[in-house]
Amino acid sequence: MNAVVDTPYPHIFKPLDLGFTTLNNRIIMGSMHTGLEEVANGHERMAAFFAERARGGVALIVTGGIGPNDEGATHAVTKRLDSDEAVENHKLVTDAVHAEGGKICMQILHTGRYAYNANLVAPSSIQAPITRFTPKELTPEEIDGQIEDFVFTALQAQRAGYDGVEIMGSEGYFLNQFIAQRTNQRKDEWGGEYENRIKLPIEVVRRVRKAVGEKFIIIYRLSMLDLVEGGSTYDEVLTLGKRIEKAGATIINTGIGWHEARIPTIATKVPRAAFTWVTAKFRKDLKVPVITSNRINTPEVAEEVLARGDADMVSMARPFLADPDFVNKAQNNLASQINTCIGCNQACLDHAFEGKMTSCLVNPRACHETEFTIEPATDPKRIAVVGAGPAGLAAATTAASRGHSVTLFDADSEVGGQFNIAKQIPGKEEFYETIRYFSVMLELHGVETKLNTKVSADMLNEMDFDEVIIATGIEPRQPDIKGIEHPKVLSYIDVVKHKKPVGKRVAVIGAGGIGFDVSEFLSHGETSTSTNIPAFMKEWGIDMEFKARGGVEGMTAMPEPSPREIFLLQRKTTKVGSGLGKTTGWAHRVGLMQKGVHMIAGVEYQKIDDEGLHISVNGEGRVLNVDNVIICAGQLPLKTLQEGLKKPSHLIGGADVAAELDAKRAIDQGTKLAAKL
Repeated sequence: MNAVVDTPYPHIFKPLDLGFTTLNNRIIMGSMHTGLEEVANGHERMAAFFAERARGGVALIVTGGIGPNDEGATHAVTKRLDSDEAVENHKLVTDAVHAEGGKICMQILHTGRYAYNANLVAPSSIQAPITRFTPKELTPEEIDGQIEDFVFTALQAQRAGYDGVEIMGSEGYFLNQFIAQRTNQRKDEWGGEYENRIKLPIEVVRRVRKAVGEKFIIIYRLSMLDLVEGGSTYDEVLTLGKRIEKAGATIINTGIGWHEARIPTIATKVPRAAFTWVTAKFRKDLKVPVITSNRINTPEVAEEVLARGDADMVSMARPFLADPDFVNKAQNNLASQINTCIGCNQACLDHAFEGKMTSCLVNPRACHETEFTIEPATDPKRIAVVGAGPAGLAAATTAASRGHSVTLFDADSEVGGQFNIAKQIPGKEEFYETIRYFSVMLELHGVETKLNTKVSADMLNEMDFDEVIIATGIEPRQPDIKGIEHPKVLSYIDVVKHKKPVGKRVAVIGAGGIGFDVSEFLSHGETSTSTNIPAFMKEWGIDMEFKARGGVEGMTAMPEPSPREIFLLQRKTTKVGSGLGKTTGWAHRVGLMQKGVHMIAGVEYQKIDDEGLHISVNGEGRVLNVDNVIICAGQLPLKTLQEGLKKPSHLIGGADVAAELDAKRAIDQGTKLAAKL
């Protein structure tokens, strides 16, 4: 039996006694929809996915949302827990988690007017801005039927072996829609005064408790800060929280923001633990344990949140995509080995909202545990990896972990490649964590790392390697514009990496991800709001004193002024930024607009001279009198190394495809290649 290492996180690893059961620590794996729920053999895959996290030490897991009925389900094809067969399928999941010593609750999620199906229902017939369907207004008799569907689903979850359920009452979903005047305009007993509007969530919890008995966990997800006009006040939320306690909730979880709110709450530009102050305010007046959440991604942050009394437990969802062993590593004082969630949303939420299988940019095995294994190599080889960017790092560390002898070359003085540029962008500081993780893995797995070393095909041919992985990345593409060699012109690498001086008026050519990053970099002053909670709240108009309804009503966003006037330009006539991430692109656009960045589409570039940048928009010529023109017009792959190689070789990452820098594809490619060599 392994000795337990004294943990530097005493608050995290203090058990929580719930009366009828005890949780081993204070970390919950929060609910997130993965897509496993809908695929063939999905329950077997869910069992493997959740069991790996239970084995990793998390105290309590909450599944993705299961709809209580067809109209409340997320999509028309969403599977429900409505039959004996479904119960048996879910037993595969609960048995797997229990076999690893974990506990698991099933979330009951009624999406209401957010449902992506034509039969959606709501308190009032008001269409949500994020869906294309108008909901049917429920009759009083139908509301009672909805309550009974919650009860039935909870009983089915109990039959399936779940330790409890989480009732979703936040994020603007069905129960939240009844609570808020914004969405509940009824005149009957279920609408009007606040006392009427909160009857539904209270009755759901009361009837579920009565049905399942006392020894069953009921978590209620309470919307503590709606972040929309027409949301709840502090006093209203507290009133509801106390009623939910009395109705039988075991634990109250924190919900922050509706899905239609135009304020980011979990993207990487949100500060770590940005909203735990909200939970802290309510915790002092609630008797049951309270969970806090949102942008908590390291054990240090979780410990700090618990130590200062903001909450009784900390919920993390995406960090368990990034690293299923998060808790065990923390408990054994191995936090440096945690593969940290960077809050990018690219492979998780973006995938979920696009109907794709969820995974993780920094851990492509997430949700693919049954089909993507990393086993010891049966025939260890000597492998050269050229390029220490995300693709090369993933390939080198994965290959070495399997027992291959790996040498990693890079011409730069540090590992990280393009991540060394990304980490300097305000709002992308988390990229430091990925570089830290890979640096630790290089040492842990014995990768021989040779920096400041530019290798040629001839050099590699003379070395004793069996195979070569080429991850040399990209070079910036230089567009064909008259005057492109003018001294005003800089590349994004000049600006971000080499810190060349930039004037007060700037044109950025190219409005892809890099163009937006450069605009963020140049429009920020001394304070990065992604590392300063009060500055972030001020920038987005959030009331930290709880006086504004919903936290935002009557508030004004007050971003720090940009030190420069910036023109962000693109040739395409589509909306600037339309190619950015589905769940984060809007926040990047809004953030830059608040900084006064001019976004112009349909631009034809004519020339660059002493006057500035000459362009044409919709056939009308104009001159942007700028001090600098920054080129962010795409990349070309650096794959020339392969041409003279006489050894078996593989192209990955930007060296393979460089249309747009894509760390998700790069890490996925590098990991999967190394897993099968």
